[in-house]
Amino acid sequence: MASSLVQKQKIMFLVLLICVLFSYGNANWYGTGMTNYGNPDSIDPNGNVINPLKKCGFDKMYLLGGSLSDTGNLISETVGSTLPFGKQPYSHGRSSNGLLITDNFAYEAGINPIPDTYKDLNLYYNKGVNFAVAGSTALPAELLATKYMISSPVTNSSLNVQLDWMSDYFNSATCLNDNVSAGCTDRYNKAIFFVGEIGGSDYQYAILQGKLTMDQLTDMVPDVVAAVINATRGVLNLGARRVVVPGIFPIGCLPIYKTLFQSNVSTNYDENQCLNQFNDLAKNHNEQLQEGINGLMRENPNAVLVYGDYYQAYKHLHRIATLNGA
Repeated sequence: MASSLVQKQKIMFLVLLICVLFSYGNANWYGTGMTNYGNPDSIDPNGNVINPLKKCGFDKMYLLGGSLSDTGNLISETVGSTLPFGKQPYSHGRSSNGLLITDNFAYEAGINPIPDTYKDLNLYYNKGVNFAVAGSTALPAELLATKYMISSPVTNSSLNVQLDWMSDYFNSATCLNDNVSAGCTDRYNKAIFFVGEIGGSDYQYAILQGKLTMDQLTDMVPDVVAAVINATRGVLNLGARRVVVPGIFPIGCLPIYKTLFQSNVSTNYDENQCLNQFNDLAKNHNEQLQEGINGLMRENPNAVLVYGDYYQAYKHLHRIATLNGA
């Protein structure tokens, strides 16, 4: 019960802020203001809460990313696999035993059913398309191998591959022959696009394979961020006008790193017992990502780009976890 409450708070924190920011044009979606999710328009004259996301009028969702978004592409490209696993009815294709952040966003926005996965050729894509692949990296697998000597053990469907799929789809007969004279570009002005979260797996593989020092990991950040920004620019060039680009989590708070790199040195940890060096890496990534998003805003004044601050959302839940019995 406690874990479901924490999950619900996480989802509501992420989804209830975004429409307000979209209504003001280009903005950063920061993880602050926890005591007041809404705005004056979120309450109707009878005192009923109005779902702010539905007020945005999103009609479709298109996703690039990794395991936080993938609802079936990895399992479809892995013949005979039963992974990722989970509990019914969410087990097919999700790295979760429940709905993902983007699933909940879709439902809260009134995009129902959720977008179909690109790899499922039997579906019709009437609510958008999910191109995300669990375990994918921001950098191409070949670049990771040649420049950083890191393997991508789960999939080679990196961010550039997913963008190619999106481009192919937007130029396909499925998209263009829908009796809409302007083709897909105008149709998707009411769509919401997610580019990520992605990039976390690049660092994860580097850390777990033990190939790079912390200084080398830090030197890797500009390449990873550039891959995300270039993909976002590609999405905008395809006609996207409302785009969310999430940052990565505070990876120093994740149990796998706290277990593998546990230390008796107190200064290695912050006040929440998270590993400073890995959280510093995540903050560096997110800061450079926001700088890149700001540059895209200047290049695309008619588009709305929002930075999704998953880092602060996670940190907030980490701080209040004991209040919810976690």
